[in-house]
Amino acid sequence: MIIFPAIDIKDGNCVRLVKGDYSTAHKVAENPLQTARSFEAAGAKWIHMVDLDGAKDAALVNKDIFISVARETGLNVEVGGGIRSMEAVDYYLSNGISRVILGSAAVKNPDFTREAVAKYGDRIAIGIDAKNGMVAAEGWLDTSNVYFTDLAVEMEKIGVKTIIFTDISRDGTLTGPNLQQLAEINSAVSCDIVASGGISGIGDIIALRDSGLYGAIAGKALYTGDLNLANAIAEADKPRDLSRYFAKSELIPAIIQEASTGEVLMLAYMNEESLRLTLETGRTWFWSRSRGELWNKGATSGHYQKIVSVSGDCDDDTLLIRVEQTGAACHTGNHSCFFQPVSFRKFKE
Repeated sequence: MIIFPAIDIKDGNCVRLVKGDYSTAHKVAENPLQTARSFEAAGAKWIHMVDLDGAKDAALVNKDIFISVARETGLNVEVGGGIRSMEAVDYYLSNGISRVILGSAAVKNPDFTREAVAKYGDRIAIGIDAKNGMVAAEGWLDTSNVYFTDLAVEMEKIGVKTIIFTDISRDGTLTGPNLQQLAEINSAVSCDIVASGGISGIGDIIALRDSGLYGAIAGKALYTGDLNLANAIAEADKPRDLSRYFAKSELIPAIIQEASTGEVLMLAYMNEESLRLTLETGRTWFWSRSRGELWNKGATSGHYQKIVSVSGDCDDDTLLIRVEQTGAACHTGNHSCFFQPVSFRKFKE
């Protein structure tokens, strides 16, 4: 998992807000470039920067600060705030910025968003910021009637690869990320999901890593000293702890479901190694109880299963794996293994 230390800029200063409220802005560091260099020295590869003035005014107010960080450090810089036109996107991406984040534009100007993604691909990220699950825009000053996962699905359809999700009620509060909503959006799309808002310490980093997220943005906790950046990066680089799924048994059932239709395709068993391979490769791996060995679905037939999402049940002893199925899932040639009726009796209420 990638750790993105954050610098938010307002009136040229490094600040933090509480729950997106501009009136709560308080200075947290003296110099943006020096702060970025300290993050780089701690081992960061990326930095997340936001133009708070730009988000409110729909303009690139603090652009020189971001360009300076991109040019004078070795960090990959992603920038959001006030980017509402192709001219703005072109400016940033031609001046050393690695990735730009579109927020309000994704809701209010889908044609522009589509054009930007078509031109720049994965150098465009979408910021989905939500209040009570509904997408907020215009520097979080307006709330739309769009549910956050609905927007995520629409963005995936136009080719978006990276989504940054913020629960505004957690942002700047040090109360922990919204793991439930992050799991919801991570299951809804196959995009890389970056968690933002509420990270309070190393325990949150571990929880996000073990949730299988692509990245996590850390802001206030770095400035208060509640989170050490070097420790966070080291923890994020460790393999996910999957042992809790195998506390009761070395093998657990995995239900395989067609993501596009909801049809149940098959049931197989996984041990910890096959689950890890599944998560690392994006294809399903299982443990054969009859042969006593690992097997990769489709390795012989070519009927691979591309992972869309992996979820555990409430008891952490069964998995639901949503896939894109190539060809038939069943060795009989049927699309699903569940095609033989047990009874033709008509059950009545």
